[in-house]
Amino acid sequence: MINQKYINIAKDTIKTEIQGLNALLNYFGEDFCKAIDLILNCKGRVIFSGMGKSGHIANKIAATLASTGTSSFFIHPSEASHGDLGMITRDDVVILLSNSGETKELTDIIYYCQNNKIDLIGIVRRSGSDLVDISNVSLILPNIEEANEVNAPTTSTTMMIAIGDAIAVTLMKIKNFSKEQYGAFHPGGELGSNLTKISKIMRVGKSVPIVNLNTKISDILLEMTSKHLGCSAVIDHNQKLTGIITDGDLRRHLTDDQNFMDLTAKDIMTKDPYNINGDELVITIKDFFHEKKITSIFITDQEKNIKGILHIHDIN
Repeated sequence: MINQKYINIAKDTIKTEIQGLNALLNYFGEDFCKAIDLILNCKGRVIFSGMGKSGHIANKIAATLASTGTSSFFIHPSEASHGDLGMITRDDVVILLSNSGETKELTDIIYYCQNNKIDLIGIVRRSGSDLVDISNVSLILPNIEEANEVNAPTTSTTMMIAIGDAIAVTLMKIKNFSKEQYGAFHPGGELGSNLTKISKIMRVGKSVPIVNLNTKISDILLEMTSKHLGCSAVIDHNQKLTGIITDGDLRRHLTDDQNFMDLTAKDIMTKDPYNINGDELVITIKDFFHEKKITSIFITDQEKNIKGILHIHDIN
């Protein structure tokens, strides 16, 4: 049973957080640019810290940067005070997240950065705070209320995540961080497989069904049946891909031609079949399979020499 009161509260929460996100559209200016420059010029790592909810957000942003080409990690403030400050070097940039800007647990990290002349960026909600005064660059959140009466971090943490994403994406684009690089950081699961080069998963060698222009129907049937892909490449006298024969081609000519067994590959093939370079990513060919309604594609070099074949089942 739908409880409209629950739904209204949920909608009001999202509406308030949207106000925070909308406020960010006019937020980015000189301080944001200074923060990006500090990170781009950083010779070491970008180190995040924060306490409580801000700490969770800091951990997430650090993970996003680390996976998108900017060396980064999170330090818990309490652990920093018990030895982990040694993980921070003078070549690093430290980014501290704090709703109030007065988080006591961050004090040791702040002093350490001051004493060692380590660049410090503060992401904070309250402008009149110690963290703002001490930081080399301060990113102060727009003054939008939290989505609740007790002032629990909601809108503020949403804005912090958005600012972190803006930092990460800006750095990615400025560095020309590629899909291939991203895939190298995500080798597991669907994300990793989508960003894998086709050349790494294609079928090669004797697994590729190939006949020449003059191959008879009987031999075409044997080749296609033995390779279990429902098709065969047709190559010319220079060994270049020139056509494709599918199960559908065989069925159509079996119906239309009384001398079916006397035909050769050049009589029934489809000329100039789809082909792709092995350096393309799996995610690219997934869309292509669905768009063209095909189940197999040959991988060739620029001269149309066959390097392999990819079946839709190899990527799904």
